[in-house]
Amino acid sequence: MKEKISALKKAKNAIILAHYYQEEDIQEVADFVGDSLELAKKAAQTDADIIVFAGVYFMAETAKILNPTKKVVLPDLNAGCSLADGCLPEDFIKFKAQYPDHKVVTYINCSAEIKTMSDWVCTSSNAKKIIESIPKDQPLIFAPDRNLGNYLIKETGRDMVLWDGSCVVHEAFSLEKLIDVYQKYPDAKIAAHPESETQILKVANYVGSTSGIINYIKNDKADTFIVATEAGILHQLQKEAPHKTLIPAPSKEDNSCACSECAFMKMNTLEKLYLCLLNETPSIEVDQAIADQAIIPINRMLNLS
Repeated sequence: MKEKISALKKAKNAIILAHYYQEEDIQEVADFVGDSLELAKKAAQTDADIIVFAGVYFMAETAKILNPTKKVVLPDLNAGCSLADGCLPEDFIKFKAQYPDHKVVTYINCSAEIKTMSDWVCTSSNAKKIIESIPKDQPLIFAPDRNLGNYLIKETGRDMVLWDGSCVVHEAFSLEKLIDVYQKYPDAKIAAHPESETQILKVANYVGSTSGIINYIKNDKADTFIVATEAGILHQLQKEAPHKTLIPAPSKEDNSCACSECAFMKMNTLEKLYLCLLNETPSIEVDQAIADQAIIPINRMLNLS
């Protein structure tokens, strides 16, 4: 399957972009593996004719907005996101109308329609920088992740109005179980994604984006780390920091791996990726009027990054 994908990729001048949370086999065939910001940059820069986006729908949609003349395909159209799905345009219009003097900063984990209602788009890698670039006297709405929003309020001192959304993966970590793991590994350092709940962030030695967590663990002198983000990150982490002990932060759920995994991310498989490259479908399409509006806050993000 990997050989077939490689051959098709060359024949069709295609590029495979994969998120860190994808299954290991997909990460291995990808031309580039990264977080949302890195993937957005790669999508904006590529000269490929076809972009195979191994991630979730809003990511492929963003790639299409950045590349309107290219074909963008997603292995499984049902690969959604609890943050994007929990912030519907008709609801956000009403929410925004309550705060007419506020500008809107939205996390990239939202639909193209929500991006059209935004003044800036951000990722967890650059959210603090983008918010700090906005005049302090400008009132702000931050959507759709309240956990990331609360973290940014503490980091920037801005009193932002927050949409009440959350990531089901990053809300799944158990503080009680995390403390139990830490007691077994008292020399471990805890690295957490800012989409996690406040009680997890309070005990973390480092809080940052997926790529930030990787860089922190690679460069820190500690040997053992408890990692509070989606477990797919461990594949790249183990490759980049092979001599370090990596422990996934435990989930509240009693599941087979005792870690937190994104069911949406794991909907993509190597076989689906092969078939979507072979058949060039499912193809991502974005209404031109929506794309023309959504590109504005996306470009503001990229220009500040």
